[in-house]
Amino acid sequence: MPRHAHDHRRWRGPVARRLTRACRALLLVIAALIGIPLGAAPPGALRLDGSRFTVIHYAADRMLAAAVLDAAIARDTFPFLPRSSTRIVIMIAPDAATFREWAGRGDLPWAAAVAFVEQHRVVMQGSTANAEAGHPLQVLRHELAHVALHDYLGGVTPRWFDEGYASYAAGEERTEGFLSANAALVFRRLPTLAALDTMLASPRGTEARAGYALALRAVSDLAAIDRQRGLGPLLAAWKLRGSFDLAMRSASAQTAEDFETGWQRRTRWQFAFLAVAANSAIGILLLLGLLVPLYRTRRRKQRDRLAEMRRREAITEAAMRGAALDAMLDAIRPVTTPPPPDA
Repeated sequence: MPRHAHDHRRWRGPVARRLTRACRALLLVIAALIGIPLGAAPPGALRLDGSRFTVIHYAADRMLAAAVLDAAIARDTFPFLPRSSTRIVIMIAPDAATFREWAGRGDLPWAAAVAFVEQHRVVMQGSTANAEAGHPLQVLRHELAHVALHDYLGGVTPRWFDEGYASYAAGEERTEGFLSANAALVFRRLPTLAALDTMLASPRGTEARAGYALALRAVSDLAAIDRQRGLGPLLAAWKLRGSFDLAMRSASAQTAEDFETGWQRRTRWQFAFLAVAANSAIGILLLLGLLVPLYRTRRRKQRDRLAEMRRREAITEAAMRGAALDAMLDAIRPVTTPPPPDA
């Protein structure tokens, strides 16, 4: 077979697979946007419908798709928001490459799911996702909360509130280790609420997770202002006035700046115990760094002294053995008497 035929086969496979994935992604997006039947989707794609949700998936994610649909229907309301009636398409990507194509978020490699709120579409990773992607049902609720908030308020919310509310609605504050895992906050100044938007858009996972923790803390503090009605008055005023500061003045008789100052103070105290623990750990490490060389020097001197004592004891013991041996020899040596004098 000619060489060019082998070359053709070698590159034809990868190119064909890429084209297939691209066509699959494009057709599924079109299907999600205009609501055409599944028959227009690529071969192998499956569809589940229930209530106002449609889940598009592939055979390997059949069980996950069923669980996703059940969870979306069972918890189809979000805190302090009216129930939406818009249809939502949930797309489960069969692999990481397809997820990146559908999500279009190569700048955020740590993202586990993406919500296209204006299109009422959620793209999430399937069963091939790694452990860092989080629990799929919690991730789904987080993204659906984005859609619900946008349906109610439109695009007026800053990113810190949008992400903080989604984390609050998904119960991430109750997830073990969510806040304590962000010990990096201990070693930096608390940012402003506006600066959280930059942190949340960071391509570095650690920076972004710290931003999520702070945004969640901010929304939780807002909900705690009114113990009985939570975020209800704020969201209603925000929808009416279109401004966070005006909504704060109306709902809680304080300015956005007042809230931000109080939030920074409370959050600083919240993480104070982490700072104490971290500083204590650092102090212990420094102390160990000073004590270990002293301990080793003392052990070496003790070993030298013991070696010298053993050497001296060996010399003394050898001398004593020699003296004892001489005494024994003297005791058993026959006594010679001098001859009598000549008569």
